[in-house]
Amino acid sequence: MTKKHFVYTALILTALFSVVFWFYLPMDTLGQMPVEPYYGEDVYEQSTDELYLPFEYYGNLFLRLFFAGFVGMTAAMAVIVLLVIILKRDFVKAQINTLTHFRYLLFLLIKRDFITRYRRSVLGVLWSILNPLLTMLVLTIVFQQIFRFDVGGFFPVYLLSGQIIFAYFSESTNLAMGSITGSAGTIKKVYVPKYIFPLSKVLSSVVNLGFSFVAFLVVVLVTGAPFHWTMLLVPIPFLYLIIFCLGIGMLLSSLSVFFRDITYIYGVFLTALNFLTPIFYPVSILPNPVFQAIHLNPMFHFVTYFRDLTRYGTIPGVWANVICLGFALAAFFFGLYVKMSQQDKYLLYL
Repeated sequence: MTKKHFVYTALILTALFSVVFWFYLPMDTLGQMPVEPYYGEDVYEQSTDELYLPFEYYGNLFLRLFFAGFVGMTAAMAVIVLLVIILKRDFVKAQINTLTHFRYLLFLLIKRDFITRYRRSVLGVLWSILNPLLTMLVLTIVFQQIFRFDVGGFFPVYLLSGQIIFAYFSESTNLAMGSITGSAGTIKKVYVPKYIFPLSKVLSSVVNLGFSFVAFLVVVLVTGAPFHWTMLLVPIPFLYLIIFCLGIGMLLSSLSVFFRDITYIYGVFLTALNFLTPIFYPVSILPNPVFQAIHLNPMFHFVTYFRDLTRYGTIPGVWANVICLGFALAAFFFGLYVKMSQQDKYLLYL
């Protein structure tokens, strides 16, 4: 089977699974859709079951199709991965061997990015912790004291829990977008797998993500917010986010080779996405149509998943995992497909 055959198979399976889940979606596991949550004094004692309504309550046909489609797409992606492993074993082994062969280069690229980021700065790596803290301080003064947004207490924790997720997405995808054009000299001289460059940018940003999480724990401690054992599960949303950012990074790095203006367009897009993600405002202020539409935003789901674990002390259900995994796999495989299909043309435009 060729790449086109796998793509066509994925589309057909997605359509079939979507139709099946449209009529037979299990209500007790996947039929829970988020609605406007309650932010009262007992927000930390509130059960997650109270934040949801059954699938039938959604009258918007488009959103219902979207939700069913995501379950179908995730199931189709799992089938395609198994087919690739079974039918293209030699190809999979070759890719693994190639990545293993260039693992030292990948490590050096990650190390170089981390060192050059803080070169000649007085505080050095401490800025990885200070930057999110100072940004949180400014936004807390603006949105809690001036606009007086009520998120049920511990506004700095609420703010930083969304900020570190979106900051990682913004930083990693921006760096990955310029990774191919910035490494044109290396690509022209020697053979290097092209995905190594966006991969190194996404992984180097993971270091900052780790320091930002340390800053988050400091804020939780200082503000007196409760620590939950569910914080131990934060690697799960981080993994979803990293896969998603890698896919977007590979896509943007390919587009920037042929269309350099994408850098400026993406900056405007990030600004809009920042305001469309409930980072510094509660979703309770949104009108119902906007609240439903915001579920089309992948960052909303990643931020909500992280907040459920760290702020509310609840374990997200099956649906939260399916939709986050769906966004991650969709971005990864689409970005990988664009990268693999266009990388032979890079030398003509670099």
